[in-house]
Amino acid sequence: MIIAVDGPTASGKGTISRQLAQHYRLPFLDTGLLYRAVGWTLRAQGGNADDASDALAACRFHSDLLADPGLRSEEVGGLASRVSVHPAVRNALDKRQKDFANQPGGAVLDGRDIGTVIAPDADAKLFVIAKPEARALRRFSEMKSRGEPAVYEDILADILRRDERDQNRAAAPLKPAEDADLLDTSDLTIRIAVQQAIALVDARISRRVDIDPT
Repeated sequence: MIIAVDGPTASGKGTISRQLAQHYRLPFLDTGLLYRAVGWTLRAQGGNADDASDALAACRFHSDLLADPGLRSEEVGGLASRVSVHPAVRNALDKRQKDFANQPGGAVLDGRDIGTVIAPDADAKLFVIAKPEARALRRFSEMKSRGEPAVYEDILADILRRDERDQNRAAAPLKPAEDADLLDTSDLTIRIAVQQAIALVDARISRRVDIDPT
């Protein structure tokens, strides 16, 4: 079973995806970490995130980098959003994501284009959204809890910029798949959001079984 979870930054899709993977006992991949790893590597190489050749060169990173907590920083997240607009970067990372999705038994993947590009035939697709203000407050609280300097207004402005880039890039723009179920987490606790996500996946799988009982 393949479950695709897409949505903008700080919508809650990462936490929901991890909980879905645990619930259904499936391997999980946060595909955003791949782009963060590119951003991290590019910064280390002194490259320009807006230059396609620099960004492509940064795609050659070791898989061990994905476990580095430094990838979660706001700076690296911003670089990830910038390098993700380059079609060559997306092409370079596509195979890794598709191989993970199509492993025996399936998987849960979260990102921006899982349901539309990476796993268009996924058994269940969720598109997780939340109001920009709610997402900014969540990110603000996370950063403060880690002892990082944070200004709510700056975080909100950055989220709006990322949304603009992600939704309007030429390659695999952020948008829900036609058959994705929408989940708005703006006013939900994480427990309720996860419960609703599981219910949506169960309903989708049940409908697929009814259509094709084999």
